[in-house]
Amino acid sequence: MRAARDTSPSVLPLSLEDVGYAVGARPLLSDVSLQIKSGRRLVVMGANGAGKSLFLRLCHGLIDPTVGRRHWASGERRAEAQAMVFQRPVLLRRSVAANLDYPLALRRLARTARREAVARTLDRFGLTPLADRPARLLSGGEQQRLALARAWAMRPQVLFLDEPSSALDPSATRIIEEMVEQFSAEGITIVMTTHNLGQARRLAQDVAFLHRGRLIEHRSSAEFFTGPETPEARAFLAGDLIW
Repeated sequence: MRAARDTSPSVLPLSLEDVGYAVGARPLLSDVSLQIKSGRRLVVMGANGAGKSLFLRLCHGLIDPTVGRRHWASGERRAEAQAMVFQRPVLLRRSVAANLDYPLALRRLARTARREAVARTLDRFGLTPLADRPARLLSGGEQQRLALARAWAMRPQVLFLDEPSSALDPSATRIIEEMVEQFSAEGITIVMTTHNLGQARRLAQDVAFLHRGRLIEHRSSAEFFTGPETPEARAFLAGDLIW
């Protein structure tokens, strides 16, 4: 069963124009310009320390650029139109079902509607047998599945994922990838970071490649993986260390 998507005007595309982020005099992101379009799966890649997670937080609005401009098509950041799932899930000290109910309650959804939404989400992602379990006692894969299911229940237009399967075994990773593909098929725009080349090849429709805090390639996945333009990207795909 599919969740009804947000039918209000789209917040996308999201445009970044010469965006940078610095802490004191130290630039961590510099001169980043790109447009995130609706309905695509954008995978953000780069070596450790390239600025991938920072880029995601800036897009989501957890931090603001210190230079440049971040602009949503709607003219403003609408929190209800987007969601973010972190590498380590942020879960409440409550049951699985309560973790799904809480953000819906914050949106002032009526109790009956919340109960229905929670039951639908539990069933949709195979979490019904775990409904009464303490969320923080779940396995790593189960916790990440819950975090993604909770994001899905909020009916976002765009979902930011920060290396959602980096600490998971292959079986749990495949479940997460299947969820991402399902979300995309339902019209949710995906922006995710990963250091896993195989995962990027499987999921990416577009690739943004960061190096030392700069966006040096932004292309379709087919173009990026068959013929990267920069020596840094070619080295990365070859498995060479780049700094």
